[in-house]
Amino acid sequence: MNPPKSGAGERSPAANARLALLLDVAAAPKPGNVDRDHDHADLRIEHFLAGAVGAAPGLRRAAAGAPVGMAFERAVAGMARRAGTNTQFGSLLLLVPLVRAAADCEGESDGDGRSLSPGDAADVVAATTVADAADFYRAFEHVDVAVDDPPPGMDALDARRGADAIPAVRERELTLAEILARSEGDGNAREWATGFERTFETARTIADGDGPLPDRIARAFVDRLARTEDTLVRTVHGPDVAAAVRERAAEARGDPDAVAELDADLVDAGINPGTTADLVTAATFVALERGVEV
Repeated sequence: MNPPKSGAGERSPAANARLALLLDVAAAPKPGNVDRDHDHADLRIEHFLAGAVGAAPGLRRAAAGAPVGMAFERAVAGMARRAGTNTQFGSLLLLVPLVRAAADCEGESDGDGRSLSPGDAADVVAATTVADAADFYRAFEHVDVAVDDPPPGMDALDARRGADAIPAVRERELTLAEILARSEGDGNAREWATGFERTFETARTIADGDGPLPDRIARAFVDRLARTEDTLVRTVHGPDVAAAVRERAAEARGDPDAVAELDADLVDAGINPGTTADLVTAATFVALERGVEV
């Protein structure tokens, strides 16, 4: 008997997004991240599993055509309620518009999976509204998120103000796409502004790899970390540390022993390249949507 196929055609976009969140912590080693090999002192793999379950209703809303901001806020609220902490805020910021884009092109296929493209994602971003931006700020009421200081002239729009920033959003009539376009230096915001360029690039790396999918995801994580400084590391630890982590990942790439050593060193130092994990999770979703099988 042949094993059942498990490509995008047998799973909804919301189900693929949940699977991507679960594969994120099933993949190892991902240097500095919580994964199947190790926890952090205050963050364990079960928190991420619970967060993926809790985010599901928001992801289903995105797939059903709900406004992106509303779906994101609901996904974050569910994540926080089930996990009790912030596990996947950044991943959800990338996944929600991608889920909406994938749902919009359901029924279309390139022969292997749904024909989700950067243009589809860019169209969803371009259609966001002021109401979506308000819901984005409401999401910060549910969890603590490490963010940089706002650019000059944007103190009133500091994400750390949460819902208190909504009057300024409405006064300036800023859409969610416009808010994120002004978030200079944030890796996830960059994806929104560039049609998820690096996300789709990394999805191709995963799709073109060989071996079990979690192993391909782990290799794609190291490759991405070697190519791009992690913005969470820069926010929490400074630019010198972020540059050093990228350089070490570049040196370790392709060498399992060096990757394992980098992983141990980052965990010991409390350095977590979380923005890279967000992007690779989104890339995993894209790869699943485009026909990569588990």
